[in-house]
Amino acid sequence: MVINTNVSALRGTRMLAESTGRLNSALARLASGSKIVQPQDDAAGLAVSTKFDAQINRNKSVQNNLSSALSFSQTQDGFLQKVSKALDRMSELSTLALDTTKSTNDKANYNTEFTDLKAYISDIGTKDFNGVSLFNGSGLSVTKDSDVGTWSLNASALNGSDVTTVVGTFTATTANAVATLKTAIESVATHRAKVGANIQRLQFTQEQVGILNENLSASVSRIKDVDVAQESTQYARYNILVQSGTAMLAQANLLPQNALRLLS
Repeated sequence: MVINTNVSALRGTRMLAESTGRLNSALARLASGSKIVQPQDDAAGLAVSTKFDAQINRNKSVQNNLSSALSFSQTQDGFLQKVSKALDRMSELSTLALDTTKSTNDKANYNTEFTDLKAYISDIGTKDFNGVSLFNGSGLSVTKDSDVGTWSLNASALNGSDVTTVVGTFTATTANAVATLKTAIESVATHRAKVGANIQRLQFTQEQVGILNENLSASVSRIKDVDVAQESTQYARYNILVQSGTAMLAQANLLPQNALRLLS
C-alpha cells in the first residue's frame, strides 16, 4: 500500500475522461444530427461529403439553367403555334380570294386581314425572352455541369427575317399565294418539331440531374447523418460509464486513507 502514487485513482481518472469525452461526442452528434461534428470524427468522410455537397449545389444551379432554357423553348413554341394559326388563316384567305365570284371589294377585305396577319407574324419574329431574342436563328449555349455535359440550344432556326421570308411580299390575291403559304406552314411545323425535341431533351436532362442529386444526397446522408437509435444507445452507455466511473474514482481516492488505519 502506497501513499504518494494512487495508481487506481490515476487509472480511474483516465477512464472517466475517456467516457466523458465519448459521452460529449454522442451528445453533440445527437444535437447536430451529424456523425461528423469535428474533422477528426471522420477526416476521409468529411472530405468526400464536402466534395459531394459542392457537386449537389452545382447541380441545383444546373437545374435552374435547365428550367430557364425550358421556359425559353416553351415560349418559342407558344409563339410558333400562333404563327402556324395565322398562316392557316392566311391560307384560307388566299383560297377565298381565288373565287372568281367575289367582288373586288370582297377581295380587298380579304387582303386587309391578310396584311394584318403578315404584320402580326413579322412582329412575332422580333420577340425576346428576358432580353434574349427568341428567333434570332443562332444557337444558345445551355451551361450545365461536367457530369451531364454542355450542349447548344437551337430551339428554332426561325428568325425575324425568316418569318418575313416565308410570308413574302405577296398579297392574298397573288396567284401562287396558296402554294407559298403551304410551304411556310410546313416550315413552321418543322421548326415546332425542333422546339419540341429540345423541350423533351431538356426535360430528360432535368430528370437526369435530379436522379444524380438524389444519389449524391443519399451518399452524403450515409456518410454524415447520425443513426439516432444507435447513437442514443451509445449515449446511454457512456452516461452509465461516466456515472460509475465517477463513483469508482471517489472510492479510489479513499484508498490512501486506509494507510492511516495502519498507523493508528
